[in-house]
Amino acid sequence: QVQLVESGGGLVQPGGSLRLSCAASGSISSFATMGWYRQAAGKQRERVARISSEGTTTYADSVKGRFTISGDNAKSTVYLQMNSLKPEDTAVYYCNAFAAWTDYWGQGTQVTVSS
Repeated sequence: QVQLVESGGGLVQPGGSLRLSCAASGSISSFATMGWYRQAAGKQRERVARISSEGTTTYADSVKGRFTISGDNAKSTVYLQMNSLKPEDTAVYYCNAFAAWTDYWGQGTQVTVSS
């Protein structure tokens, strides 16, 4: 089955940057869409960014201009570059992929933005 493995989370100061990686077990071009979601403690999961197989990207208003989603077909990996991080960005970030009418999810990686 499809497996997604996230990495790159950690502790960073406000205004800092992190790059999250999502390594897929197969070619990322085989997925209709891939995206990043996040869930903060006590809050509902929300979609942060999404990219289609054609390269079209969408972002949540809260991260627009600060986050960038991209893919590397050779490495079968999708990235989320996060700049100008704020404390409210603190959450568990999950990688998602959609193909053949099925959603796949990674295990999640913790991002904490704090002084």
